[in-house]
Amino acid sequence: MTTLTMGKALNAALDRALADDPKTLLMGEDIGRLGGVFRITDGLQARYGADRVVDTPLAEAGIVGTAVGLAYRGYRPVVEIQFDGFVYPAFDQIVCQVAKLHYRSNGRVRMPLTIRMPWAGGVGAAEHHSESPEAYFAHTAGLRVVVPSTPQDAYTMMRQAVASDDPVVFFEPKRLYHVAGEVDLDAPLADAAPLGVARVVRPGTDVTVVTYGGLVPVALDTAAAADAEGVSLEVIDLRSLSPFDLDTVAASVRRTGRLVVAHEAAGEAGLGAEIVARVVETCFDALRAGPVRVTGYDIPYPPARLEAHHVPDLDRILDGVDHVLGRPSSFSAVTR
Repeated sequence: MTTLTMGKALNAALDRALADDPKTLLMGEDIGRLGGVFRITDGLQARYGADRVVDTPLAEAGIVGTAVGLAYRGYRPVVEIQFDGFVYPAFDQIVCQVAKLHYRSNGRVRMPLTIRMPWAGGVGAAEHHSESPEAYFAHTAGLRVVVPSTPQDAYTMMRQAVASDDPVVFFEPKRLYHVAGEVDLDAPLADAAPLGVARVVRPGTDVTVVTYGGLVPVALDTAAAADAEGVSLEVIDLRSLSPFDLDTVAASVRRTGRLVVAHEAAGEAGLGAEIVARVVETCFDALRAGPVRVTGYDIPYPPARLEAHHVPDLDRILDGVDHVLGRPSSFSAVTR
């Protein structure tokens, strides 16, 4: 075991992928000499050369389009979209080409392409730099969409993503880049949890809290606060947003009878709506209260000074817990 930040763990995973397979290459804006805005590819161009760690023009559609051609020809490209809000020029390539080529070719064309994105808020940036576009991609059949919340998962899931023959949209929570944790760099991928499996990160008996990415530590803090009040929260880190692990979520709800889903993205037609709908369809009989979503508001991402009011925090998740327990809400006049 070694202690790494999530950023360093991602760097180590990409280093390992480049070392293991000469067909793996990285592409993106400023990822070579600079090492990327968040330094996730730091030192990799010096180690593997400019033809495998490629600085590209400022052209997201061109980056992904080029990667599609490379994947078609047997390479395993890993592209970096510099910020979540910059992905939209490449949206057509991702949903019309990347997601469909395997199906359209009746399985003859595989698309082993990983699309990395620094994702969501928590770093004091504004719109285009702190967005949560995961619902667009989770809605698109043919894509895997994943989000790690620990350095170990970042390392392992990135290696799994690069090794996958499916296209993977890999969201990297910016607020966790500098959070450190233990990482086993030599753990065999065969022993790791599969890419589509959620994890119960804290067992509990009264309420199931489902979340992912940067809100996982917030949910764990919420569980500790609730525990002090005699309420036991079970916290689930989804890890994979598409497909999402309904079995793990439903099994938890059958134990607790109550569900709170928390994410930074807007609530309207967000991933939380899909999770709640599937749980109601699957285990309505086990629910003791209507599920609650605690989300970002249905607005463009706000200026940095307002970010703390927009992103769900401990108090808002705890208020959701109070709601499903039938307790008085301290935010009764505020829309969740």
